[in-house]
Amino acid sequence: MSGLVKDNVFGSSGTVAAAAGGLSWADVVTASTVTVEGNKGYFINTTSNACTVTLPASPDVGDQVILLDYARTWDTNAVTIDSNGNNFQGNADTYTVNYDTEGQGINIVYADSTKGWIPTSDIANALEPVAPTVNRAIFLNGSSNVSNLVSTSGIIASDVSGVGTARTAGAAVNYGGDKGLMAYGNDGSNPISLKNLINSSGVVGADVTGVGTIRQRAAAAGYGTNLAIFIYGQNAGGYLNVRNLVNSSGVIAADASGAGTARGGAVGARYGTGTAIFGYGDSGSAVNISNLVNSSGVVASDASGVGTNSNVRAAASYGGDKAFFAYGYAGGASSLKNLVGNNGVVAADVTGVGTARYTPKAASYGGNLDKAIVGYGNTGSVTNLSNLVSNTGVVASDTSGVGTARDELCACEFGY
Repeated sequence: MSGLVKDNVFGSSGTVAAAAGGLSWADVVTASTVTVEGNKGYFINTTSNACTVTLPASPDVGDQVILLDYARTWDTNAVTIDSNGNNFQGNADTYTVNYDTEGQGINIVYADSTKGWIPTSDIANALEPVAPTVNRAIFLNGSSNVSNLVSTSGIIASDVSGVGTARTAGAAVNYGGDKGLMAYGNDGSNPISLKNLINSSGVVGADVTGVGTIRQRAAAAGYGTNLAIFIYGQNAGGYLNVRNLVNSSGVIAADASGAGTARGGAVGARYGTGTAIFGYGDSGSAVNISNLVNSSGVVASDASGVGTNSNVRAAASYGGDKAFFAYGYAGGASSLKNLVGNNGVVAADVTGVGTARYTPKAASYGGNLDKAIVGYGNTGSVTNLSNLVSNTGVVASDTSGVGTARDELCACEFGY
C-alpha cells in the first residue's frame, strides 16, 4: 500500500504512521533483540547487553527509523542492525552493520530496493550540554573602596560597598574559569600583599594574608587552563620583576624570578590559546616593551617595543583570542590603542576613541570573552566614563559614567 494522506505516510501494515516530523516513540528497549517498525523512534539501552535491531521486512519508500543510545553504552555493548532481507546503503543483508560509539544517534530512511536503508545521520552527541559562556566583569577598589559589576551586555551597575582593605594600584585577574582574585596595591600608606577572592557571583571576599613581595602597580593576566600570574610592580625598594603564579583554586605561589625589564605600571591580558602578554610600564620612564607568557607560565624576555612609550594603560582580551592595550600616560593622558593578534604581535598605534585618560582598567565580558570594557581612570581629575570594545577590537565612544569616579583601580572577569 502506498500514497499520501496529508503529511502522513501509509505504512505496509495499512495503518497511518507519523511522518518524519512527528515520529511516535516506543518504550526503552533493554532486550538483546528487538524488531522495529517504520516511522518510529527507539531508545536502545545496552547497559546490560548488546542488542540486535531487526528492521521491517517490507518497508515502504520513505519509512524512517531512529535509534538512540539511551544510556551512552553502545561503545561497551554495540547495536547490530539486521536489515531483514533488504539492502543497507546498497549492501546486501549479509553485511554486518554495527554501531558502537558512545552517545550515538542513528536516523535511517528506506529509499528503494537498490540502496535499501540509508542513514541520514549517525552522529555522537556530547555527554553534557555545554553551558553558554556568560562572562561578566567587575571593577573594584581604587581611590574609593567600592565595586561595580558589569552585565553580559556591558552595562555597569551602581556601587556596592567595598570589602576588605581599601587600596589603590592593585591588580585583579580571573582564575579557575569563573572566579576572580585581587591582590597587592597600596593601602594609602604602604604597598601591601593582601588578596581578596571574588566568587562566581561577583561577591568579593574578606582579606587573606598575602604571598610574595609587597608591591603596588603589579600586572596580572590569565594563562594556561584556568591559571593566572602576577608580575612586576614597585615598592620602596624600586622596580620589580618577580612573578607569582596562581593555581586554579586561587592560591598564589611564592615569588619566582621574573623576566625582562623590572617595571611598574605594566598591564597584561590573555591572547591566543593559553598564552598571555604583558606590555608597557615605567622603569624610571615610560617604556613600550612587551613580554609573552607561554601556557606553562614562563615569561619570555623583552620584545622590541611597538607604539608610543606609555604606562598605566588598560588591557584585556577581545574576540576570544586577541588582546588590546589602550589609553594610559604618554607624557600626558592618552587615548591611543594597540591591538594584539592571536600570535602575540603588538600592532602600531591606532588613533584613540573617547576621552584621553590614564590609570583606567579593562576586563573582558560576554559569551566566550569576545568583548571588553574600559572604565574609570584620570583625565586630569578622576572620572567614571567607560568605553565598550567590540569583538573586532573597535573602541566605542564614551558612555556616561556609573558609580564613583576613581582611578588606580582593578578589574577582571568572573562567572560563567
